[in-house]
Order: sequence, then structure tokens, then C-alpha cells
Amino acid sequence: MRCAARSSTSWSVFDVAAQIEEAARLEDDSTQTGFWDDPEAAQRTMRRLARLKESNTHWLSARQRLNDAIELAEIDDDSLAPELAAETDALEAEVERLSFRAKLSGKYDAEDAYLAIHAGAGGTDAQDWAAMLLRMYLRWAERRGFKVEVVDEMPGDEAGVKSATVSIQGDYVYGYLKSEAGVHRLVRLSPFDSNNRRHTSFCLVEVWPDVQGEIDIVIDEKDLQIDTFRSSGAGGQNVQKNETAIRIHHLPTGLIVSCQNERSQSQNKERAMQVLKMRLLDLERHKQEEEFAELKGEHVSAGWGNAIRSYVLHPYQMVKDTRSGHESGNTQAVLDGDLDDFMEAYLAARVGAAP
Repeated sequence: MRCAARSSTSWSVFDVAAQIEEAARLEDDSTQTGFWDDPEAAQRTMRRLARLKESNTHWLSARQRLNDAIELAEIDDDSLAPELAAETDALEAEVERLSFRAKLSGKYDAEDAYLAIHAGAGGTDAQDWAAMLLRMYLRWAERRGFKVEVVDEMPGDEAGVKSATVSIQGDYVYGYLKSEAGVHRLVRLSPFDSNNRRHTSFCLVEVWPDVQGEIDIVIDEKDLQIDTFRSSGAGGQNVQKNETAIRIHHLPTGLIVSCQNERSQSQNKERAMQVLKMRLLDLERHKQEEEFAELKGEHVSAGWGNAIRSYVLHPYQMVKDTRSGHESGNTQAVLDGDLDDFMEAYLAARVGAAP
């Protein structure tokens, strides 16, 4: 049976046995005296334990179903053929789903995430492209039933947005969205060009995990430049008359974060500081990864010109990921949030497995 081979490969590649051992160890830790002395650490452990138990239960159940199906196949009875075929198809789908979930095994893959979009080269077209990407990710999150909040949005000069930051909450959000970090390139006939010429636009997408409970970063107030401004909106009653929006510039790193969607200036400042801490944590993590890659002699610059994905709407229609090679001719579906195949192909490429 094909699903038997796939299940065996997935079981070994993603080390389900090690996950079962880890769950047993964490469960033992949770029974120790003093476990709840640090409530935040204890809650993180319990969340990790719950996710491991859920994953292990699904894998063990699939393995038992697989063994039952093999025993059924060994019975010399043609009348069982329809039942066996149906169960084989169901197992194929289940193993495929579990294999994809097993690829989300990074340290922060199970966490919520923040996603930021910045218009790059291309002027008004790039700002319009940023708005298209924002819609694409909002639609993707909506398809999955994730909770989304637009934390900050800076309108474009003529159309679209210059930048936007959204918070997305749900199971394994960061694990899925980490595939989207990088430069996204759009080629199309510009709706802003009176001569209807083809334009190429670029946007940068940033993604970092929402790990507020694990952040232990002390920020010196002297390193911050804090500005206030009026929140932008759709007009009318939606525009704040007071300067409640906050922009924080972290001088040592050059990082700038802003928040304008909370009701008060203090709430916006608190939210912006949370985002800044997460970005500093993510910046440090990337520095460590780059230093390790340099030591291995495999450092590749993540420069602005290195697009991870191209969306071509003219002279032909194609979306192609330059890392995994995955492509789709249904550009409208992709821009409507149909991104799972691209995410899966990226994850499969990272672990060296076929998508």
C-alpha cells in the first residue's frame, strides 16, 4: 500500500517516537513540586504538551488504522475490496495531512504571528501591490478561520498602502506564514500608466512569531524615539482627532514600529512596544542563523533583489516560487488566498522531501 510506505517514511523523518518521548517527559515535569512556581513557563510547557499529545494521538491512530487495513488486505475475500479501497483512500488523505503538519516542527511554528508588508520599488504600482498582498493574506487567514487584526496601516499617496502590519492568531500560523517572508515581485500592465505599459513592482513581506510570553528583552528608553500622530482611517467618525497613534524608532537597530488601531495612546504604545520586542527577538534569531550559515560556507544574501516569488499577470499568467519551483497558472485563485500549495512546497523543499 502506498500510504504504508508514506507513513513509514514520515514516521522516521519527523521522528514521531521522539515526540512521544518528549510528551512523556513534559508530563512527568508537570507533576513535579514547584512546577507552577513560574506560571508563564508552566503554561508554555502545558501548551507544548497539549500540542504533542494531539499530534501523537493522530499519528498513533493512523498507524493503527493502517495495520488494520493491511490485515484486511491479507484476507482472501473479494467482497471486502470496496471497503478496503475506501479505507485506503481515507488513509492516503490522513497521512498526507499529518505529513504536512509534521513539517511544522520548528521552535515557534505552533505560535501566532505578525505579518508586515512594505511597498518597495515601483511607486504607486508598488503601493497598490502591497494592498493586493494584504488582501491575499487576509483572505488566506479567513479561509482557515484564523483571527486577524490590522495593527497598523499607512495609506498610499494615490492608491494602495505604503505599509501594513497584521496580527494573525491560530494553530501553527507562524509555521505556515514563514514561507512568505521575503520579496514578492509583480509584473502586469499598470492601471496607473496612461500608456498601459507593463510595470514591475516589488514588496517586502516580513513575518515573525508572536512569542510575548518568551520575550526577555530589556529596552533602554534612551534608545527610543517616540512620536505621536493622528490615526488614519476611512474618514468621518473613523478618523481620530487626537494624536493617539504611536511610532517608535529603535535607534540602535533602526527598527520602526507603529500602532494606531487601539483606542488610546497608552494602549497603542503598549502594543507597539510588544511588536518591537518581538522584532528585536526575531532580528537576533536571524543574526545567529546567518552567522551559523557563514561558518558552514553557505551564506546567501537576502538582498532586496532576491524575489522569493513572482506573480506575472502579463504577457502570460503565472505565479512561481523561486525557492521550491512550485508554480500555478491560476493567478486569481492565488491572489484570493489559495496559498497552501506554495506553503507546502516550501516546507517540503526545506526538509528535502517531495511535495
